[in-house]
Amino acid sequence: MVTPAPVPAPLTVPRAVRVGYGVGSVCTGTFSTVPGLLLLFYMTNVLAVPAWAAGLVVFLPKVLDLVLAPWVGRCSDHTVSRFGARRPWMLVGTLTLPVAFALTFAGPPLTGLPAALYVAVCYLATATAYAFYEVPYKAMAAEMTDDYHERSALLQWKMVFVGGAILLSGSFAPAIAGGEVAGYRLMGLLVAGVLLVSMLASFFGTARVPGPEVTEARGVGPSIRAQFAEARSSGAFMPLLALGCAQMFAAGVLLAGAPYFATYILGDPGAVTTLFMCVVGPLLVTMPLWVRLSRRYDKRGAMALGSALFAAGAAGTALSGSLGPVYAHLCLLVVGVGYAGLQLLQVSMLADVVAHDTLVTGGRRAGSFTGLWAACETVVFALGALVLGWLLGAAGFVESGGTNPVAQPETAMAATLYGGTLLPAVFAGISLLLARRYPLTAQALAAKRISPAGE
Repeated sequence: MVTPAPVPAPLTVPRAVRVGYGVGSVCTGTFSTVPGLLLLFYMTNVLAVPAWAAGLVVFLPKVLDLVLAPWVGRCSDHTVSRFGARRPWMLVGTLTLPVAFALTFAGPPLTGLPAALYVAVCYLATATAYAFYEVPYKAMAAEMTDDYHERSALLQWKMVFVGGAILLSGSFAPAIAGGEVAGYRLMGLLVAGVLLVSMLASFFGTARVPGPEVTEARGVGPSIRAQFAEARSSGAFMPLLALGCAQMFAAGVLLAGAPYFATYILGDPGAVTTLFMCVVGPLLVTMPLWVRLSRRYDKRGAMALGSALFAAGAAGTALSGSLGPVYAHLCLLVVGVGYAGLQLLQVSMLADVVAHDTLVTGGRRAGSFTGLWAACETVVFALGALVLGWLLGAAGFVESGGTNPVAQPETAMAATLYGGTLLPAVFAGISLLLARRYPLTAQALAAKRISPAGE
């Protein structure tokens, strides 16, 4: 009879390290929110950029992430420095992202396609800087604890900071920006300051986070095609990536469409703040609930429930044109409860995939996995804005350069209503179906920890 090897005690993360790691997600939440919420609208309704061109500006800089993010992740897997493997790369992003972000909204007095070109260049620099910070930052989560359920509890800290950042930035950024170029410039500077403080705090606060065991610096590793081949070998990464991409696309469309929905469907541009609070507010209060649900129904079951809530709420919002703003806010509150679960479970399940891969292969590929994830996340999220921009352009949306919204044709109004609600609902529903194909459960991971070689 073979006696199973003893299971090592889960790594306990000190409270100070949890907070130090969590505060870094203020950058994540803020950066994912402000451009996603305002950049497309800023170009079409302030800089008079055609909708089709504005969509390209939001999307194309993120295509670089398909190469850059996996490269950064692979490099951070093999970096040797007195700061550890991940933190030097975070520092590069910390010193460059705030400057590039501020410049994106602080351009010269240009309109139309010249303005689009300026924003594209600055946003490309911004996306590049963000990859240097975000990829190694995400990789840390899989290296902080070995316990399946503790990861969800640990990531509550991250999600609380994410929720607070998204809620505050999504509420105050539109109010500060208003409808004038000067307002957007001020907003860009203030948000850049928030990014800088958050990233510096996380850089110093994660000094004690365990890192990959690297004894010597190595090359940057295989190409992105080879890295995807490695990822497919895990058996769990690709199903998780597929359902994550469906959710990211749904969120990207919904977020980019919010200012248009508030302005043209509800007739109140200021309502974007309250609508956004309905979507994001549940992040701050439902995390303990989602942790309990993930324990009771496993993460796969909880993920399916979150997708169902998101899809139902988004589909219901399509009736807001006749049922009014109160109804719209209630529907988006349902979306927000589901979205909170998706946000927590995505990062927790990704950390599980990385831990499982380490047990199976004996290697450290957290940076590669998170690099691929970050690349797909940013590209697919931006693709949501691109698709919405092209949909509005095809429907005859009229761009403008003033504070008063211009009258839109009925086709553009229909695209604003249904494109920004039913399209996210469809892709959230797809993610629900894909969740059933995700194979990694608490029992599977526990079994692999007991018998890592697969005896």
